[in-house]
Amino acid sequence: MSEQQETVAYGDLSWSEFEKVMLCAGTVLQVEEFPEARKPAWKLWVDFGPHGVRKTSAQVKQLYTAQELIGRQIVGVINFPAKQIGPFRSEFLLTGFPTQEGVVITAIERPVPNGTRLA
Repeated sequence: MSEQQETVAYGDLSWSEFEKVMLCAGTVLQVEEFPEARKPAWKLWVDFGPHGVRKTSAQVKQLYTAQELIGRQIVGVINFPAKQIGPFRSEFLLTGFPTQEGVVITAIERPVPNGTRLA
């Protein structure tokens, strides 16, 4: 089987469809325990500049302490509908890559203004 045949086909995405996804940079301001979560998770509050401070639940406790997250710039999808997770309302999706060790947060190589969109 060739490499092309092994890849999963998700279908092509048009540029206009991609432009609808608001992938933005933000800085983690606050991190709290989330004992009500089914899987180990943190509650995060992130400053997305002109888009405001938004909160989310993130299952990244395997690889990140609260102290490691505070002040870090992350990439979030800020235009998904809010999602109720137990007693907590998640207002954006933190992006990352699942590994056997846990989720690795999408990194920003150099600081950018909060709210900057991925291009």
